[in-house]
Amino acid sequence: QVQLVESGGGLVQAGDSLRLSCAASGRTFSSYIMGWFRQAPGKEREFVVIISPSGIPISYADSAKGRFTISRDNAKNTVHLQMNSLKPEDTAVYYCAADARRLSGSRWSAGYWGQGTQVTVSS
Repeated sequence: QVQLVESGGGLVQAGDSLRLSCAASGRTFSSYIMGWFRQAPGKEREFVVIISPSGIPISYADSAKGRFTISRDNAKNTVHLQMNSLKPEDTAVYYCAADARRLSGSRWSAGYWGQGTQVTVSS
């Protein structure tokens, strides 16, 4: 069993940066692929980025490439998402996920989800 708690969201202006954090409980954290997903108002939840158990980023969404960086600290059971050059279209609730798996195309599943943290980027 893994519990995930996100933090670090907020209201920022376009071009600013934010660093999201996800604190995980449970001894199996280091064995999971971890990921960040987001859901904008009126839209489905979408993939942002995933990272391997050993800390190697596996895949970024095109919208995140070059601006977002994922990292993890298995000793502290944490995952971070550094977001730079934020845009209004990055406005969404950002979710941390453990045991993330691609089903097909843009469809993903995860064994565990956090409650989400709101990121709002004003123009």
